[in-house]
Amino acid sequence: MKEKRKIKRRYLLYYMRVYDETRQQIGNLVDLTPRGAMLVSEHPLPIKTNFHLKLELSEDVADKPYLEFNARSLWCHPDIEPHFYNTGFRILELTPEDVKIVNRIIEVYGFRDN
Repeated sequence: MKEKRKIKRRYLLYYMRVYDETRQQIGNLVDLTPRGAMLVSEHPLPIKTNFHLKLELSEDVADKPYLEFNARSLWCHPDIEPHFYNTGFRILELTPEDVKIVNRIIEVYGFRDN
């Protein structure tokens, strides 16, 4: 299948917790760009669904405890680890300040390209 991604996926060294609008943890962030994200979770997430997500932040990347944003789930597949699922999201909108936080997350926790 041809890759449709316009921005290189950046896998993270540190899995940040992600919560839904009910404040339930739905997974951990495993990769991120300003336009999309992938979560790993214990349960499959519905696809073609809009979510209001809260990403738990560390002091290394922001002065606030959470980054909140809306995203749409595009796909969900079983992970290599049989008890987990990967879900891909398109981020629907970020403020310029939130884009800076995303870029800081990638800078601090992203795998380096060699």
